[in-house]
Amino acid sequence: MPLHDTDALNSEAHEAHWIPLSDLMTGLMVIFLLIAVIYMMKVEADAERIRTVAIAYSDIRDALFDDLHAEFKDDLGPWKAEIMKSDLTIRFNEPDILFATGSSDLKPEFKAILADFFPRYVRILRSPKYRDSISEIRIEGHTSSDWTGQTSPEDAYFRNMELSQARTRTTLSYVLGLPAVLPDRPWLVRYLTANGLSSSRPIVNADGSEDVLRSRRVEFRVRTDAEVRLAKILEMSR
Repeated sequence: MPLHDTDALNSEAHEAHWIPLSDLMTGLMVIFLLIAVIYMMKVEADAERIRTVAIAYSDIRDALFDDLHAEFKDDLGPWKAEIMKSDLTIRFNEPDILFATGSSDLKPEFKAILADFFPRYVRILRSPKYRDSISEIRIEGHTSSDWTGQTSPEDAYFRNMELSQARTRTTLSYVLGLPAVLPDRPWLVRYLTANGLSSSRPIVNADGSEDVLRSRRVEFRVRTDAEVRLAKILEMSR
C-alpha cells in the first residue's frame, strides 16, 4: 500500500476516535452545568424559605414581646424580673425570693409571683393570635458554678444540675396546679417543659467574670414554630 494511503487510514482512525471523545466531554460539561444550575436553584429556594421564615419569626417575636411587655411592665420591677426581646425570655433574677440555698422548695414570695404571673402569661400565649405558633414553653432553671463545701468544679456542676432540675420540676408542678390555669392544663401538658441547666449558661460581668448572684435564676421562654421550621431548613441544607 502506498505510504500516503497508510497516512490517510491513520488520520481517519484518529478522527474516528476523537469525535466520540469530544462528544463525551461535551456531554460531561452539560451534566456538570445542569448540576450547577440545580444546585444554584436549590440554594436560592433555601434562601427564600429562610428569608420567609425569618420574617415570620421576627414578626411573631416583636408582636409577642410587645404584648408581654404591655402586660407585665408594671410588675417587672417588684418581681425583680426582665423580658428579653431577643428570645422572649422572662427572667426572674432575685434568688433570695425564689428558693432557699440548696433547696428546690419554692419560697412563699415566689409562689405569690407565679400565681399572679403564670395565668396572665398563659392567657397571652393561648390567645388566637399566638397559640398556633407556639412549639414549646420552657421553664429553665440556672445556677451559679458555686457549690457550698469542698468539691471539684465537675462535682459542683453535677450537684447543681440535680438542683436546677429539681427546682424546675417543682416550679412546673406548682404552676400546673394553679386553679386559674386548670382549664388550660391539657394544652400546657403538650407544650410546657422543665429544663435544669446547672451552671452551663452563667450571666457574666463586663470583664467576663461570672455574676454569681444573677446566674441563679428561673426563666420562662417561648419557642415558636418559626424557630423549628428554620432549624429544619438549615439541617436539610447541610
